[in-house]
Amino acid sequence: MTHLDALLQRNRSFSATDAKDKVPAIPFIPTMQTYVITCVDPRVDPAAILGLNLGDGIVARCVGGRVTPEVLRDLRWISHLHEVKTPDAEWFELAVIHHTDCGSGLLADEQQRRQFAQRHGYDEETLARLAVVDPAATVRVDVDTLLASAEVNEQIAISGYTYDLHTGLVTEVVPARRRGRG
Repeated sequence: MTHLDALLQRNRSFSATDAKDKVPAIPFIPTMQTYVITCVDPRVDPAAILGLNLGDGIVARCVGGRVTPEVLRDLRWISHLHEVKTPDAEWFELAVIHHTDCGSGLLADEQQRRQFAQRHGYDEETLARLAVVDPAATVRVDVDTLLASAEVNEQIAISGYTYDLHTGLVTEVVPARRRGRG
């Protein structure tokens, strides 16, 4: 039995529950009105660390949980749907969560970064900006990026947090603010 076989077996057990029946009718209006941007690291699963259930929030995961052009594009798409399909609905809160001991920190190593960039055709400067070595510092940068972006709807409250892998605690670093409103 492969690992994927085990996951598919778990899926069959899941499908026998009523969890799938409790999801929101509108996919871009999650039940807890949250949008979480965090890392792909399996040690930082938002369902586990925040207690999110299926349908509670929109979760965007990328290396380091960094705000990239792709993350902004996806946020813009969800916002567009919200604006045109449900203009009177409550807006979600957005949380950026970076964590300690992030594997993206290896991008801070010049030799590792250069080797990866040369081998796969990526820009070294762009890769260097993705490194999360000090999660409190990088989460501030990403919240500022969101607050400065015209791609982000002014109704979205944006905040930043760090997650400590050793203690399991999520700590607020940047209180919630909206774009264009100090």
